[in-house]
Amino acid sequence: MKQVFGRPDALTDVPTHYCPGCTHGIIHRLVAEVIDELGVRERTIGISPVGCAVLAYDYFNCDFVEASHGRAPAVATGIKRVLPDSVVFCYQGDGDLASIGAAEIVHAATRGEKITVIFVNNAIYGMTGGQMAPTTLPGQRTTTSPRGRDVESAGYPIRVAELLSSLSGVAYIARVSATSPANVTKAKRAVRKAFEMQIDGKGFSLVEFLSTCPINWGMSPLEAMKWVDEKMSLYYPLGDYTQVPEVG
Repeated sequence: MKQVFGRPDALTDVPTHYCPGCTHGIIHRLVAEVIDELGVRERTIGISPVGCAVLAYDYFNCDFVEASHGRAPAVATGIKRVLPDSVVFCYQGDGDLASIGAAEIVHAATRGEKITVIFVNNAIYGMTGGQMAPTTLPGQRTTTSPRGRDVESAGYPIRVAELLSSLSGVAYIARVSATSPANVTKAKRAVRKAFEMQIDGKGFSLVEFLSTCPINWGMSPLEAMKWVDEKMSLYYPLGDYTQVPEVG
């Protein structure tokens, strides 16, 4: 019988630690499928910092490096410059990338570092108990904003895709989700394009995933998926983002 579906070679055959309804597992699979399809597993190096994906090295069947909180782009820069033929990707959450790692991601992008970043935005600090993150929506309740995020005191959420797309070193930026089969298909195309941009030496690439966190959001997995579609994607529109042309 012809096999039509199976585990990608770039994923290990182990149970994951992610909570029920979290889309990290879907995102892992998409990245692994792209690595397999591009035939680059043997020269791929992943970097994961602190966050829900801190144990990503258990799940990807490729070389992996652990980075300090927020510093994955800096580590990836060093690896890619020393090993330019390698395919280097960071796997970061919003509390990591958009907060303590904000300087690293901005400068890696503006330098045009030939790395790929998978950015998982669930609008909350998932690993440490559901605190307000840089991407928490206005009015969204968290353990540190029980009355909802007040933009007068906490400021507005950071739109990472829009911010980075304004930098001249960027080759490709996209925002996607994994809330439906159609969205998963689009997300995989974006991940593949991001890796291809690196392999072709075009520059920095990032794919932002709008992801769920049912436990910390206090929702069922189905409710969380609907919230991404009906609330989160309004503030963070899905689609491809193009950088401004380089001047001078």
